[in-house]
Amino acid sequence: MAILEKIRSRSLFLILVIGLALFAFVISGIFSKDTGTGKTVVGEVNGESISRQEFAYKVENASRRYGANASTLQVVNQVWNQEVRGIILEQQFEDLGINIEKDQILEVVKSNPAFAQDPNFQNEAGVFDEGKFIEFIADLKANNPAGYQQWQMQEDALINQSKEQSYFNLVKAGVGSTLKEGELAYHLENDKVDIKYVKIPYTSIPDSTVNVSDSEIEAYVKEHKNEFKQENSRDIRYVYFEEKASEADIEEAKTSLSKLLENSVEYNETTKKDETVAGFKTTENLRDFVNRNSDIKYDTTYVTKAQLPAAFADTLYSLPINGIYGPYKDGDYYKISRMVAKKEGGSVKASHILISYDGSQAQPKESRTKEEAKAKAEEILAKVKENPDDFAALARDNSEDPGSAARGGTYDNIPEGQMVPQFNDYIFNNEIGSIGLVETDFGYHIIKVDDKYDVVQIATIAREIEPSEKTSSDLYTETTKFEMAAADGDFQSVAKESNYNVRPVNQIKPLDENIPGVGNQRGVVQWAFNADTQVGDVKRFNTPNGYAIVQLTGKRKEGLATAKDASARVLPILRKEKKAAIIKDKNAGKSLDELAKSNSVNVTGATGLTMKTPTISGAGREPKVVGVAMALSNGETSGLIEGENGVYMVSVTKKIIAPSLENYATYTNTQKTLNRNRASFAAYNALKDAAEIEDERADIY
Repeated sequence: MAILEKIRSRSLFLILVIGLALFAFVISGIFSKDTGTGKTVVGEVNGESISRQEFAYKVENASRRYGANASTLQVVNQVWNQEVRGIILEQQFEDLGINIEKDQILEVVKSNPAFAQDPNFQNEAGVFDEGKFIEFIADLKANNPAGYQQWQMQEDALINQSKEQSYFNLVKAGVGSTLKEGELAYHLENDKVDIKYVKIPYTSIPDSTVNVSDSEIEAYVKEHKNEFKQENSRDIRYVYFEEKASEADIEEAKTSLSKLLENSVEYNETTKKDETVAGFKTTENLRDFVNRNSDIKYDTTYVTKAQLPAAFADTLYSLPINGIYGPYKDGDYYKISRMVAKKEGGSVKASHILISYDGSQAQPKESRTKEEAKAKAEEILAKVKENPDDFAALARDNSEDPGSAARGGTYDNIPEGQMVPQFNDYIFNNEIGSIGLVETDFGYHIIKVDDKYDVVQIATIAREIEPSEKTSSDLYTETTKFEMAAADGDFQSVAKESNYNVRPVNQIKPLDENIPGVGNQRGVVQWAFNADTQVGDVKRFNTPNGYAIVQLTGKRKEGLATAKDASARVLPILRKEKKAAIIKDKNAGKSLDELAKSNSVNVTGATGLTMKTPTISGAGREPKVVGVAMALSNGETSGLIEGENGVYMVSVTKKIIAPSLENYATYTNTQKTLNRNRASFAAYNALKDAAEIEDERADIY
């Protein structure tokens, strides 16, 4: 598609534009490290800047580690989080005087298993040797500058890790639990109540009968400001134009393949005569013919029936030698196939148990000589021959081939020549069910031939079904017309006239990159947040398989959410409150049985309820209802209670208050452990929430 657009443009003009752009890029790089935003920092944390250059270097290093497993923005975000955390904690270290001096680094290294357990740094007794480690670092410094630089970075990381550990240990030391908290935890877990209850679900009142106004939503938002803070965001809508093969393109792919089947007459410029060229049915040079005419190169591999395309396996496998099948559609390709050869027993399913020894190419689980390995293999062979059904279990317990042991030693669809010669010869020269012992460079193999398959060699010409130049050109024209019309008129109306599907995407954040329906489109997000982009603006964006015509439909500033934006969250809350009020007004003064009868519901029982797990069988999690029940006496009935899923009335049938303990230390210690486990995470989040952070990532990446 990009090539097509270039063709449409004037070649000379395009070359000049590209040349000037490259020149401008190079010149800007000479005079400034900046790439056009004018920013030399990525952000600030409590007044401390994060250098853009250093940040970019760390992003580059991290990108190398992750490769294709993470997008650039995902890596940027991870590095940013690390930088923010590092600065916030380092400021705390400085305030508290926490530091690890360079001369203390050996203690840090010794406590790290990666170094302490490395044989290169251990003495004869297997103990970490400081002298060996110091000598290693000195050698790096003298002879391997790059390696020494890596060590310095690792050293800094170890020091920071040690300081973090010291800091969070101090935090945890200040976190505990009192005996009263232990007593409370004991009763929350062990006080129990049995109840009878009636539940009138909120769903008994249709949503359509409960009206909630915008002013009520707005008032609720203002009363709960901390819950409805919104970020800077954008709303868009778009129409997606997929570039795909037309029916004519599909038919053309099929027709072009059909023409290859038969002989054709072509004019030979050398001989100045018409000559007959063999077609796919009759050519004797299949490799050259396939490679000249196919989008997938000629494959000489013999395959089993199971390895053929499932929808056509029976037909293809049954073809006679030189038999033809096709054209047929297989995924994104049209294909024609010709049977080349067949081979009986050309693929084998076999299982083995490998017993290796010291010096073999496989690593034994325990040190043993070659003689000991052979003796063990012969012992296992005897067991297998006595009871072949035990092979898989013996393989799992004994085999030293990590690739197959967990599967009971089995390898399936082994083509001839794949395994080492001795292994290969045994499985192909022996019958199904044969069990024997074979020696290779890896050790001794107890082998069982499980099955054999006939295989076939098939030559296939494949043509990818893809849009033609005409189809791509027509799509480009179609999207251009819509883009121009949408920019001048009403986006929704213009789309509706042509039956285009308009897809809205709301609350896009500055650092988002994925747009639902079109995938990674960082360019769309950057355009939406550009100061020059106004609500109503329309722009075309290329996607991997087409175009997206996008319109900016809304902007939100950071601050308190509007009633419209908060309605999706607030409406169910207010609607539930109004339903509760209606149910309570309608049923005021009724007894438990009267409440059940008048609302056509049953009186239900629930036993063993606790405040630690306040879930009522058949009703769900209802902490308020269980709390009210706990406060009642035996035989006492509550009033109407607004629960999570409905309005309740409960009657206590049995209440057990757990007996007091002489000492609640066990529960206190458990609570202390829970508190301390949360301390590090909670402490850092509190520091981060209190920090003044300026984030410029969205303007740079």
